[in-house]
Order: sequence, then C-alpha cells, then structure tokens
Amino acid sequence: MSKAIELPELGATGLLRYSWRQLTSMRTALILLLMLGVAAIPGSVIPQRDQNPMKVSEYFTNSPTLSLWMDRFSLFDVYGSPWFSAIYILLFISLIGCVLPRSVEHFHAARALPPKTPKNLDRMEFYTTWESQGGEMEIAHTLLRSSRFRILQENNSISAEKGFTRETGNLFFHLSLVLILIGVGLGSLFGMRGYAIVNVGERFINVPTTYDSLTFGKLLSEKDLPPFVITVDNFVAKYNTFTNAPEDYTLDVSVVESPGAQPVKRTVKVNSPLRFGSTNVYLQANGYSPIVTVRDSAGNVALQGPVPFLPQDGNLKSIGAIKVPDADPQIGFVATFLPTQARDSVRGGISVFPEALDPKMLFSIWRGDLGLNTGVPQSVYRIDTSKMERIGLESLKPGESFSYDGGSITFETYVPWVNLQVVRDPGKNYALLGGIVAILGLLASLFTRRRRIWIRISESGKVEVAGLAKNSAPGLEAEIARVVSSLKGEK
Repeated sequence: MSKAIELPELGATGLLRYSWRQLTSMRTALILLLMLGVAAIPGSVIPQRDQNPMKVSEYFTNSPTLSLWMDRFSLFDVYGSPWFSAIYILLFISLIGCVLPRSVEHFHAARALPPKTPKNLDRMEFYTTWESQGGEMEIAHTLLRSSRFRILQENNSISAEKGFTRETGNLFFHLSLVLILIGVGLGSLFGMRGYAIVNVGERFINVPTTYDSLTFGKLLSEKDLPPFVITVDNFVAKYNTFTNAPEDYTLDVSVVESPGAQPVKRTVKVNSPLRFGSTNVYLQANGYSPIVTVRDSAGNVALQGPVPFLPQDGNLKSIGAIKVPDADPQIGFVATFLPTQARDSVRGGISVFPEALDPKMLFSIWRGDLGLNTGVPQSVYRIDTSKMERIGLESLKPGESFSYDGGSITFETYVPWVNLQVVRDPGKNYALLGGIVAILGLLASLFTRRRRIWIRISESGKVEVAGLAKNSAPGLEAEIARVVSSLKGEK
C-alpha cells in the first residue's frame, strides 16, 4: 500500500493570503459587480422610505405581514441596508486590490524596452524575406519611430512594439469604477436630499422642520445645513396649446444666503438650479393649492389658507384632502381640483389643459374622527373615511361658497405651488469624472491594437520581416506590407 500524502496545514497567515487573492481576482470583482446590479433592482421596484414614505405606509396598510418581513430585510431602505453596503465595500476592495497591482506592472512594462528579436522569425505571422540592398535598418528605424513604435535595435535587428494604450485604456476603465464608487460613497456619507412644497408667496427656510421629506448622509447632520431663505415670488408655466406638454417653467425667487444679508432676486429654471456652495436647489414639480375658508356652525373660521393638491395626470387634475380637526365634530373634504374643467361621460370631471383657465373644485364632505391622534402616519392628500359619515357632495368655482349641516366652505381662489428639491452631493464630480474616464478608457481599449514587428538582416544578406498581433487583432498584415514596401523602396 502506498503511503498517504500528508498536506501541511494552511495556517492563519496562509488562509488570509488565500482569501485576499480570491477577493482581489478579476473574476470575483465581476461577480460582485453583477451582485451589486442585482441588489439594486429592489431599490428601483420597491418604494424607498427616504424617497416616498407615503407609498411605504400604503404597503404597511395593505399588506402588514408582508411589509414587516420586507422591512426586516431592509427592502424599503435598500441602499442603506447592511447587505447592500457589504457588497459595495467588498467590490471597492476587490477592484483596488485587482487593478492597482496591474497598474503598477503595466507602468513598468510600458517603460521597458521591447523583447529581443526571436531566433526563428519564419514562425511568426506574415513572414517576408528578400535580398538586402543596403540601408534597410536606417529606413526601418525612421519609419517605425514615426509610427510611434518603441524600438530596440541590436546589431542587425530591430524589435518594435506599440499598442500599450489598449491595456492602459482597460486599466483606466477599471480604475474609473473605483472613482465612481468613491463618488457614491461620499454622497452616502456626506450628502443630503430633501423635498419641500412651497406655495407662491411663501418662504422656505432651510431647517429640517420646513421639509416634507429629508434624509441625511451617515456623517451629516442638520447642523450642516446652509442657512439660506428662499421666498417664492412668482411661478409661470408655459404649455403647448396643441399637445398640452410643458414648454418652459420660470420660478422667480428672493434669496437670503446668510443671516442679515439683503434679499437677492434670482430666477430658477428646470436645468438651472440655485447654488449655495455644494448645495443645489432644483425646481422639480408644480401644481395648485386651492385657498379655502371653512367655518363652523357659529360662523367662526375653523380653517383658512392654501391646501396643496397632488397632480394625477399631465393636465394637472389634482386630488387633495382638506382636514379641519378644530371643527366639532371634525370635518374632512375629499376634493379634486380641475385647472380647466370639463365633463367626460365615463371619467366624470376632468381637466383638458394644465393651465388654470376655468378652475373648479369638486369635493365630498365627511364628518367624524379624522384619525389624526392615532399616531399612525397619514398622507396629507388623503382621508381615511372608513369611520366617517358623508354629509354632502358639491363643486365650487373661485369665489363661491357652500353651506352644509354644521358649517360652510368657501373656495376663495388658488395659488401655484412648486416642489423644491434640495440636494447636497459632494461625490457627484468624482462620479462624473469616473464616467468620463470609463468611456475614454473603453474607447482606447476597443480601438487600439497591440502589435510587434521584427526586422533582421541575416548573415547571408537577407532581410527578414515578421510580426505578431495580440489577440489576433486585424491590421497587422497591412502594416507589415507598408513596412516591406518602404524597405524595398517601392512607391
């Protein structure tokens, strides 16, 4: 019987070295990149808590058990989840460990001289030979140097090589992924994103309580918010009269950039945001806020002011909820605002144009507990009427009033509202630079051909020319033919 071979134990150091080699291999980096793409799919399909908290609340209302399990796996906060961060960090480490050593090796290889001329040139590609007429070495040296070949000349032979840009582009493409990951990481650590609906004539103060939705990066807090104030002076939207599509949005604001500073007039466009250092304020959306006055049975004002409505289509047909918790009993209005009202036999009240040319507000009146004291988050655009009683149904135009059992409502007028998106993303420049470098590197890698050409004059006086193309890239035969033609003195 043969004696069993005993393998030495790997040990802790050997295990770490083996794990590092596996992690920093190109295959592992590609697998992690694929995993990152797959892991990002739930974030684009499932509503995220920091972007659409109301939609997440609907999930919990409609499917509480399923939503609870989804929340345990951080499916409502995919990009901030531990498992997504683990894939991201492993990919970051893998790319650095894989690409940086290759970059160092490529740097030294690019500075090194080409390999010496092989002994048996007749085994190489497109081998050509003829009797020397003298002066071939000088002609070859000048020709190859003008074609940006690196040249090694020894005795009666020349070894020339070019095309290192191909590998350089390949490395730059992979290094750009590291740069993009750095940009994403900086954005998640030091960035912020917030949304606020502001009516025309109102002010937006850059404090957390003014936002409708606000998320901070891991290393950013409310103390880092720049102290600016924006007053919305006017908003003008232009629409195409044939297609109803928006053509231009213009938002005029007054800006106070720091306490004690004088207001400055600014104009905001869709692609021209306000800039406060590394913080940008974008004009994202718009709609209408009906201004209503609700009175109780004694004639006292229970609610007065603009109520933002949420657009439902391109013609800005909008829904909203007018909640009057101070009335006794509480009153709610489930309403629809039509900027240019019309009647459809199937859909009922519709808007035929997004501009408010003939506005009208349709509403139903509900009496009972609005559920505002239950502690459960509610949408400001909807009312849970499951425990309420409907006591009226009406429609009003601006300036009209309607009385119901227990009070009255007056549709005074309306004002436009704009949705301001406040973004701080310190990593976007890195991500942009990484994207540009990735494209340039990919182009260099695809369109550069690496090749070698050897020229030698043998002892018998014969000129030998041959070449070698990496990955069988096309074009070598034509280039060797050009070299041979020049060496023979042919035109």
